[in-house]
Amino acid sequence: MKSLKKTPVVPTAGKTRRNPAGLTRLVATLAQTQAGAQKFRTGRLHAGSMVIRCALGAAGVTHAKREGDHASPAGHWRLVGGYFRADRIKRGRTPLAMRPVSPHMGWCDDPGSPAYNKMVLSPFRASHEKLWRDDPLYDVVIVLDYNIHPRRKGRGSAIFLHCARPDAAPTEGCVAISADDLRRLLPRLSPRTMLVIR
Repeated sequence: MKSLKKTPVVPTAGKTRRNPAGLTRLVATLAQTQAGAQKFRTGRLHAGSMVIRCALGAAGVTHAKREGDHASPAGHWRLVGGYFRADRIKRGRTPLAMRPVSPHMGWCDDPGSPAYNKMVLSPFRASHEKLWRDDPLYDVVIVLDYNIHPRRKGRGSAIFLHCARPDAAPTEGCVAISADDLRRLLPRLSPRTMLVIR
């Protein structure tokens, strides 16, 4: 099986990976507001002194995450690295290991596959989503360590921090913020950063 090891890691820019102004904790919360006859779910990401609008799962936040339930998993999740579209944006300074996305990259969401909740390379038979998208949602995408160590079948896959839609529409379970906010945060994010979803 083709594995993540075949994708080269792009070294961090600069001479050091230290991040003295780094964030050790991000907190994503979900609130419900009333506007006329409709209810809208709005998220807030607290990053140090910054409070950023964010999108969370369309089904809210859950302590019992299942594949395809459109909910964000409650808990404390570390940032384990990520991907970026080198054809669209420059890789910013960050202590995170960031890899350029290629058109053949995907992420397996088939609970029956040995590659479940892992990066895969196409052609790949089992169900997977493409990391190379026509829209800009995955121009920068950071992988959370949800359901990775260990991986449990059916407990959810592809839980990322990524770019949001312009209207901050709900996600399928990820946390999403504007591309500008994500690029602004990148220099302060590291493998020590914990993303709390609640």
